[in-house]
Amino acid sequence: MPLTKNRYIDREKSWLAFNFRVLQEAADEKVPLLDRLRFLGIFSNNLDEFFRVRYAAIRRLNMNGLSGEDILGGISSQQLLKDITETVIDQQSESLRILSIIEKELEKEGIYIINETETNKEQQNFLREFFNQKVSPELVTIILNDLDEFPLLKDTSGYLAIKMVMKPKEDASLLEKMKFKKNVRYAMIEIPKTINRFVVLPSSNEKQYIIMLDDVIRYNLHHIFNIFEYESISAHMIKITRDAELELDSDLNKSFLEKISSGVKDRRIGEPVRFVYDQTIEKDTLKFFLKRMAIASKESLIPGGRYHNRRDYMDFPNLGRFDLLYKANVPLRVDGLSYEGSILKSIEKKDYLVNAPYQSFSYIIKFLREAALDPYVTTIKITLYRLSKNSQIVSSLINAAKNGKKVTVQIELQARFDEASNISYAEMMQTEGIELIFGVKGLKVHSKICYIERIDEHSKLKRYGIISTGNFNESSARVYTDVTLFTAHQQILKDMVKVFEFFQINYRVHRYKHLIVSPHYTRSKFTKFIDREISNALTGKPAYIKLKMNSLSDNKMIDKLYEASNAGVKIQLIIRGICSLIPGVQGMSENIEAVSIVDAYLEHSRVYIFCNDDNPEVFISSADFMTRNLDARVEVSCPIYDDIIKKELIETFDIGWKGNVKVRFHSEKLDNKYRLRENNPVFRAQQETYLYYRDKIEVVTEKI
Repeated sequence: MPLTKNRYIDREKSWLAFNFRVLQEAADEKVPLLDRLRFLGIFSNNLDEFFRVRYAAIRRLNMNGLSGEDILGGISSQQLLKDITETVIDQQSESLRILSIIEKELEKEGIYIINETETNKEQQNFLREFFNQKVSPELVTIILNDLDEFPLLKDTSGYLAIKMVMKPKEDASLLEKMKFKKNVRYAMIEIPKTINRFVVLPSSNEKQYIIMLDDVIRYNLHHIFNIFEYESISAHMIKITRDAELELDSDLNKSFLEKISSGVKDRRIGEPVRFVYDQTIEKDTLKFFLKRMAIASKESLIPGGRYHNRRDYMDFPNLGRFDLLYKANVPLRVDGLSYEGSILKSIEKKDYLVNAPYQSFSYIIKFLREAALDPYVTTIKITLYRLSKNSQIVSSLINAAKNGKKVTVQIELQARFDEASNISYAEMMQTEGIELIFGVKGLKVHSKICYIERIDEHSKLKRYGIISTGNFNESSARVYTDVTLFTAHQQILKDMVKVFEFFQINYRVHRYKHLIVSPHYTRSKFTKFIDREISNALTGKPAYIKLKMNSLSDNKMIDKLYEASNAGVKIQLIIRGICSLIPGVQGMSENIEAVSIVDAYLEHSRVYIFCNDDNPEVFISSADFMTRNLDARVEVSCPIYDDIIKKELIETFDIGWKGNVKVRFHSEKLDNKYRLRENNPVFRAQQETYLYYRDKIEVVTEKI
């Protein structure tokens, strides 16, 4: 019998444990100081999205009178909300403690983050001038009172809640005109997002000074409210998080593009799910804002420090102090692929793999640019999920359309929080004559594939393609680890044609000989591979499973892995985020080990390896083992047939598994226990992966 009464870890609690691993990086003294601030920003940004999506979904269950126990793994929605709030409050408190330590360490490096009360005369002159020239024109300041409708707070913005205690002799006629009835006045200032949150002040005695934009505003409160005669004025930061669920219009006369656009606009008035406030705020001020915003749930209230929206720390200025940042590894070239020569001709000879950011993402851009210019290329088809701000991918596709290529783009308008950006890109591409496909009803298209047709000088059709684990996004490719296969394998690419046909004719379910496609086949195919390992283990053959993914939360797949463990299959899991599987439990999962790597890069690639009686089968995929990826999205997994690439993926998985720095164990305790080195030399998986690829180039160069 298992030594635990639980079979699964709650996915929300597992996610909070993952975000705490991010916070551990901020606390780690071995991480460069400015990168520690960046991790604090990532922690805060992650938490914002968690509340907007997952917390909001549980809250909807609770508000609709549903316990949700059958969905939430035996815990009620009400209890889960309570547990989440308690955990988040503890984590917020820890993040403030860590920030205080980092600030003290920065001071040792001559970098001071000061507030408005700590400025000298020169800095004060700067603050007045900076406010008048840059800040004041951008300010939105609203005077609040009982007779006015309370303004809508945006969940991406921070606000200063202002309290003015008025002088008794204030002009009575002004009070009457403004409809004020009390000697306390409240106001609200939206902190502008058009200005960098961190304002660099004039340096002094080789010391560098930073002040928050919030404090620039605080310093100039007297200037903003100079028409009022007040005895005292105070400003405390508040922030609201809203339910991010999109409500789509059912009007049949509206296009899908119009419905998504309307839903994004309506999201800004979603129900509040979290209200974060400066815990030093006066009780009457807090009560006023909560009452006017109709926030009654205690689970929604999160006390915090003087500053919120700490996600902005991701953009903290480097001040030229590159010694306080991780040393940037220059993306490596891939032997056989050239920026000068033809990538299509290289791919025609053999498959290639690009592992970004260790290797250069630019090969993907080169692939599309070459296709855009090649007079023999006739067709380009691609799926787009998340794009960079100034996307070179989109520029290349537009260039191709201008050169007479038939360009078809499946763009996912429901990519959460990227809807507005994708709508803008969709309209841009539509204007340029690119054919757009807006998804499959009821399914998000999360696959990352690109297909090219070329009719050569002998009128022969050749197909080329790329299949990736990550988005075609050159910005995120600098920090997300993802693998991309470049191939001219004609049978794989014929399957890819069927995927694009499915986008356009959704009722036709295709059969694929090589690709594994959700929602129709991913669950059954990978279940079959696990069953084969079980059968091999039971008959005494070699059997193992190695899986690398972002999240593992589907109970049926977890049960299948438990079954494999009980049959004697050795299972290694590298799961960056959510892991609902409980490893290492006698009688249930004693043959399963599961770890998470959180380091300078965000681990994002999905690689699945099955022993197959010592003839390994290897797949790369856009899908995690989550119910949504298996049953409610269009995902593509691709087999690796090239023996060299197969060996490379197995070896890089093993490098990750061997890591003893930045590696934590998944466990039922959710304690993020680090893997101990046990007298082994330091082995940092991400750095060793970079060296692995660098050494491969050196070996090839030596042979030449």
